[in-house]
Amino acid sequence: MASIRRTLSPAHHDRPYQNGASVSSPSHKNLLSTTSKYSPSTLPSAVAAFALNFRRKGPPGLRKAFGRWAIFFLIGFLLGMMPLGHVDDILARDFSFDIKPSHVNVRFEDEAAEAGGSGDRVVKPEQDFMVDVRLGVETQAKSNDELVFVPKTELIVVTPTYNRPLQAYFLNRLGQVLRLVPPPLLWIVVEMNSASMETAEILRKTGVMYRHLVCVKNSTEVKDRGVHQRNTALEHIEHHRLDGIVYFADDDNIYSLELFYSLRSISRFGTWPVAMLAQSKNKAILEGPVCNGSQVVGWHTNEKSKRLRRFHVDMSGFAFNSTILWDPKRWRRPASIPVRQLDTVKEGFQETTFLEQVVEDESQMEGTPVGCSRIMNWHLHLEAHGRVYPSGWLLQKYLDVAIPLK
Repeated sequence: MASIRRTLSPAHHDRPYQNGASVSSPSHKNLLSTTSKYSPSTLPSAVAAFALNFRRKGPPGLRKAFGRWAIFFLIGFLLGMMPLGHVDDILARDFSFDIKPSHVNVRFEDEAAEAGGSGDRVVKPEQDFMVDVRLGVETQAKSNDELVFVPKTELIVVTPTYNRPLQAYFLNRLGQVLRLVPPPLLWIVVEMNSASMETAEILRKTGVMYRHLVCVKNSTEVKDRGVHQRNTALEHIEHHRLDGIVYFADDDNIYSLELFYSLRSISRFGTWPVAMLAQSKNKAILEGPVCNGSQVVGWHTNEKSKRLRRFHVDMSGFAFNSTILWDPKRWRRPASIPVRQLDTVKEGFQETTFLEQVVEDESQMEGTPVGCSRIMNWHLHLEAHGRVYPSGWLLQKYLDVAIPLK
């Protein structure tokens, strides 16, 4: 205990004398008297005065340490009283990871009624849209820089196919085009009677979201194979209530990428002209709508045998909203009659009889793109007649050597 008392400072204990009396340290009295003069409201001033008095008259062992403590206390107190705002606001402002649009257009509107009749002009931000190709969504920017993701309209591409020498080439070519179309896109490929492994392998390698369907029909009852294959796809869309824009894309046609971009602008029914190459006559035929802006006012046709048709369109020259198939009340059509292609009509009239079930007249059609002035797909009628494709499209035997190697 004696060793402990010798190390303690006389500022914290009374110093004993020989006569038994004890006298408090004068510095201790001065410090108490100094701090008693200040109220809690003047705490910074009291701390400053206390530190100054203690530094002058306090014991030398604690003066330096207490002076440092007082300085840091004052700095912390002043920083705590500064109006820096809420911590969450600071973090949200300085460490925000949200994606913000590059700019926001603004417009001025007269909001006198809402502003209390002052007639002041209020600045209101218009909504900007940004398209993310990878996500397949439209990004709508609001006034508070908050992003709202609006999904794009899904494209439902229906392709009937069958075994023939150029089938692999046609499917690969169409698949590579669809791969470049921004999602969402669903490719429905329909085969007759059975699904071939060769077709399934091609569909897997394209990287496009697809559904491989089979149309089971007795060959004696089939007049037009493509009609029944498309009807199988229509039944699938109706049963599963797929929501999007339906487009019949035969595998032997040629399509521009711009065509698939324009399909998402269709609200009910869109149509456009198609260029067809007639091999027998060695000339090109243009078939499709004549438009005034986006309004259909007439039709292109060069074949006299087809002039009796109500609508002069090619099977790849139109697209429509899939809800027409499974939501008839929305479009005010009979609910008991399903929309299907007819196999009983004359060849070349399947398109017009199908359109008569979807629309009433040209007023319910939309010219795509505006003006119908661009050719975006071609029907070439290329086929290798009299040829049999190899099993699995693989050559099992070597070709005959026409020129021997030297």
